[in-house]
Amino acid sequence: MKRLPRPLPPVTLSEHDGVRYLHLGSVWIQGAMRIASPQRLELDYVQRMLAPLLWLPSEALGGGRAVQLGLGAGALTRFTAGALGMATTAVEINPEVVAVNGLWFRLPRQAEVVCGDAADWLAQAEPASVRLLQVDLYDHEAAAPVLDGLDFYRACRAVLEDGGLMSVNLFGRQASFHDSMARIAAAFGRSQVWGLRPTREGNTVAVAGRGVVVPGREVLAARAAVIEQRWGALGLPARKWLRMVRPYTAEDSAT
Repeated sequence: MKRLPRPLPPVTLSEHDGVRYLHLGSVWIQGAMRIASPQRLELDYVQRMLAPLLWLPSEALGGGRAVQLGLGAGALTRFTAGALGMATTAVEINPEVVAVNGLWFRLPRQAEVVCGDAADWLAQAEPASVRLLQVDLYDHEAAAPVLDGLDFYRACRAVLEDGGLMSVNLFGRQASFHDSMARIAAAFGRSQVWGLRPTREGNTVAVAGRGVVVPGREVLAARAAVIEQRWGALGLPARKWLRMVRPYTAEDSAT
């Protein structure tokens, strides 16, 4: 059944202490950019959306294609296209969000921006073409992901290359969290799903892979050190991620 279109909320901006914030018709923060350092990742959960870098060999960082479903304030798009140098596509349904990013959030010229529905984009995307897929699809109420069904997560898996990874922003304090984790596990397989600790605001980042082989702790620690050496100043505390992440378990799908 085709989803009925939702009315798109107005985009507003605010600034505080050198950081510009994006809002969608409410006080909820939908994205942020430090004006003096646009590639720096200001929000904790956005930093954790890049935790899948730990699952990639250090020599592979910067290769492949990154896709963001949901543009927000463009933080992940600026980072993957700029700091990582990856071929990057961002998909955003709200044309006003795209326009505001171009005017106020240093949207990278080298990034491809598609104004459209994320589910429609997945349906026509080339299979096995994406190395990093970052999903952050919330409406102005920020209560639950707009796209969160089993078919959606299966489509996400289909666009990942072998060894590719998806990160998803979920609200760990919402009743829907366990259901979301169960659907991700059903689409990717339980052994290919991990979760990070919730942020203080309650955001929990889930990571899912397609055929990912997780190395031993020593290799992961070495990868974390490389990530911090290269991008720690831009907000990637990779060694902390190692203490936050845990494999998916049956308790994650408990109701």
